[in-house]
Amino acid sequence: MCLNKVAVAAMVVCLGTAASADDLGKQEYMNNCASCHGESGMGQGPLAELMTVDVPSLTTLAANNDGKFPMLDVIQAIDGRQGTRGHGYPMPVWGDRFTAHTSGTGPYGSEAIVRGRILSIAYFLESIQE
Repeated sequence: MCLNKVAVAAMVVCLGTAASADDLGKQEYMNNCASCHGESGMGQGPLAELMTVDVPSLTTLAANNDGKFPMLDVIQAIDGRQGTRGHGYPMPVWGDRFTAHTSGTGPYGSEAIVRGRILSIAYFLESIQE
């Protein structure tokens, strides 16, 4: 968990503001998640109709968890490398996919980047809760 905080802190320092970090999370979401979950996060992306399982709305995660956003569960579902798989299993393992694009950063730098990208998506999802 410590690396998550370091990665987010590094992103905020590099970007300058928390608002910029929010923009990064939204951009990550639009690039990697919206094709299935939709731009609004309601599970109506262009690929949703091709899925063999229902694509869930990501805007009701807090409502479905007694009003508290399940940050750790969301991070683990996005990451997927530790066995927590998203909604019925067809969701990509983003931890592996993001790692593939971090060559030259070393094992610790690579992991910090991956965790930062995943955390930025989780923060964006937290911001769109109904």
